[in-house]
Amino acid sequence: MDRGTERDAPPSRGAGGEPADHAKREPVRAKDDTPVDAGRVPLAVVVVDREGLVSHWSTGARRLFGVGKDEAIGRPAIDLLPVAGALPEPDDDLPYGDFPGGAYSEYGAYDGLGPGLDSSLDRGLGYPAAGRARLTVPERDRVDVLWWAYPLVGPGTERLLVLAADATVLRHEGEPANLSAVERVAPGFAVHTDFPGADELARRLPEIMPSMSVGDSARIVGQILELGYPVLEFSHNDRVPVTPDWGVARRVERRERREHAARAAAEGLPIPDQPGDDGEDLEYVAVRERLEFLNEVSGRIGTSLDLSRTIVEVSRAVVPRFTDVAGTYLREQVVAGEGFPDGVPDTTTMWHRVALEHTDEPGRWDDVVPVGEAMPFPAHTPFFQCMTTGEPVLVPRIGEQLGHAIASQFDKRDIRPLITGRSMLVVPLKARNVVLGFMILLRHPERVEFNDMDRVTGAELAARAGLVLDNARMYTYQESVAETLQDSMLPHIPRRMAGCDIATRYLPGTLLGRVGGDWFDAVKLHGARTALVVGDVMGHGLNSAAMMGQLRTAVQTMAALDLPPAQLLRNLDDLAQRLGDGYLATCLYAVYDPIAGELHLANAGHIPPVLVRAADGRSELLELPTGAPIGVGGVPFEAVRVRVAPGDRLVMCTDGLVEMRGEDIGVGLATLCESAAHPAASMDDACDTIVRALNTRGGRKDDVALLMARLGGIAPHDVAEWRFLPDPAEVGRARAAVREQLHDWGLGESADPAVLLVSELVTNAVRHSRRNPVAVRLVRGDTLLCEVDDDDHELPTLLSAGPGDEVGRGLRVVGTLAREWGASRTRTGKSVWFELTLPRR
Repeated sequence: MDRGTERDAPPSRGAGGEPADHAKREPVRAKDDTPVDAGRVPLAVVVVDREGLVSHWSTGARRLFGVGKDEAIGRPAIDLLPVAGALPEPDDDLPYGDFPGGAYSEYGAYDGLGPGLDSSLDRGLGYPAAGRARLTVPERDRVDVLWWAYPLVGPGTERLLVLAADATVLRHEGEPANLSAVERVAPGFAVHTDFPGADELARRLPEIMPSMSVGDSARIVGQILELGYPVLEFSHNDRVPVTPDWGVARRVERRERREHAARAAAEGLPIPDQPGDDGEDLEYVAVRERLEFLNEVSGRIGTSLDLSRTIVEVSRAVVPRFTDVAGTYLREQVVAGEGFPDGVPDTTTMWHRVALEHTDEPGRWDDVVPVGEAMPFPAHTPFFQCMTTGEPVLVPRIGEQLGHAIASQFDKRDIRPLITGRSMLVVPLKARNVVLGFMILLRHPERVEFNDMDRVTGAELAARAGLVLDNARMYTYQESVAETLQDSMLPHIPRRMAGCDIATRYLPGTLLGRVGGDWFDAVKLHGARTALVVGDVMGHGLNSAAMMGQLRTAVQTMAALDLPPAQLLRNLDDLAQRLGDGYLATCLYAVYDPIAGELHLANAGHIPPVLVRAADGRSELLELPTGAPIGVGGVPFEAVRVRVAPGDRLVMCTDGLVEMRGEDIGVGLATLCESAAHPAASMDDACDTIVRALNTRGGRKDDVALLMARLGGIAPHDVAEWRFLPDPAEVGRARAAVREQLHDWGLGESADPAVLLVSELVTNAVRHSRRNPVAVRLVRGDTLLCEVDDDDHELPTLLSAGPGDEVGRGLRVVGTLAREWGASRTRTGKSVWFELTLPRR
């Protein structure tokens, strides 16, 4: 076969990407019928960037090519790796492809497999290539090299991955080559799933990758598996998958050191110090085990931001593999989710025992050192030394003297039998140079003592645990601040307002953070009306809670101005746009008039309310114009009026109650309607029924605001109205009409103060009215409400009246005698009102 032709074509493949002329066969065996573990070889790993320069040069590459990492990084790969160059004849010993350090590549000794490596380096191939070379490396004989080249694509700078292996390591040390059992070995590719244990092979591939992010490593491994897994082909009949064998690499390195020492001895040169193989292996194993332990611990802690759960995870992660007893202590402020003063802890600092894990018999530690106990530590203890220096403290064995000193801190409890004779390691839990707590680690007397390597391991463990705990602490602290802010912003609504009873519920979030932007409110309006509000700020956390407070305050202010529902939402939308682009919220605003028996509602992107009719117990979703969320801007809002009867119930809530992951919101709304119609003994019971029906489905992540109002109405016989001409003589008639009505209602005891206040308000109205009649209305309910309307739009203000002034005293009299009073503009003028507390009967 013409070798040049073979190199210019990609490897032939059959179905599934494997070579067409190779079939799957049993593993190759030597002459004594023992399996040849030929695929386990130390690999050289080289990564070439888009400029053709070496960006990664593994230890295996240094061993194989005789070039150090510092010398290789940043050099053109074509100067360091075997390239085809000009092919010599098979019997020509002239090397070609000059390598630094005296290494040369010559393909003439073997047939090539696929194109030369220079084609891959030139980025002339879009598929993987493999080949074989013979190198001459300083201080070594000629080396047979097998190589695989993979073109890489993606966002990174990596453009070519080269794997190379020394074919001589396929021999058993001191024995003839196993390759004597076969005629020929060559590199190739195959679908990795064709091999037993394919998943394990795929999992081991990241071990040979350079240090990079998990995403980049996964991307490159995926491309290797897609292009073809590296294999060794024996005698054109058998294929063995290549897997890295670091043990083989270490054996090769030790053999090289021994050969180098032998040559030095033969030449009379000083023999370099040779580290003991057994000691080096033990140290290597110990370091590897500790790294594996730390990685395992890192994966087991910090699975959530819940402080209590994190504390338990940290304690359980070290028992029993690293220690037999683990006690965790945290500063008092950390447990409480509060900040604490800067500076080093002292002997007055209180430390809470928050977790205790052990391998002793159950209950042995519980009574002596219970979880939850708080105590300070004196200066002579190892614990104080650890928390003030921020460094681990190692006590190989706790003697009687130290055991007595430690036990003296535990009043009326003898802890000495639990600690004396044990090895102890105290490690600080710190983050950002602040000691949050410490862990006391104890080993049984029969177990090996803690040593300096354990001290280092414990310090690394504590550093990782400290960061996790600090993250949980800061999250808990921020949640506490946000919850406090939110609680302060949620209103304390009276259970009864004019003509209606109100019940509310607020449920914090469960998955996306406990603090959100849901709110409810009820605002007293003139005319015995009540504004009912439910809103939901989009997002979670402190910002959402703060935004909710701003919008709620704005709604209260505009409601007090008696703006119509649609106009109020229009103004609220304008405000949200002025506050910032991120202000988005939904809002449902309803005004209940108990005298007219009517609801006036407007909606800004919120879920519709449910109305439960008292007559037949039927519930329905009110059909309202949806409107756009607050903050969108430029969208009109519409209001509708709905007639209601005494006893009807209005249910308003946020979408967190009815929305469920993976479920259509219509299912939640149907459940809301059904549960709202369920008979209940009280308003609180009715709210609880709704929450149970919707909150037990699981998967709720958002916070919930729920407001229910029973619309009791005000009967016509509890309302009295009059109209008087804007004439001062009409003030007397107003006093007489009010006194007579109060006596008819059986409220003679309240007649004198009521008549006095009516006289003051009617006098002011007559004085400022233009030409329309002055309206007076009395409403009997839990309180006595009196309203005086006129056609003057100027609101009254309190004035400072001097001894000789004739005006300015009326409103002061009203403010002194009335339970509440206020004034608001109306479409035709203004309305001034007051309430009097009625005597109990």
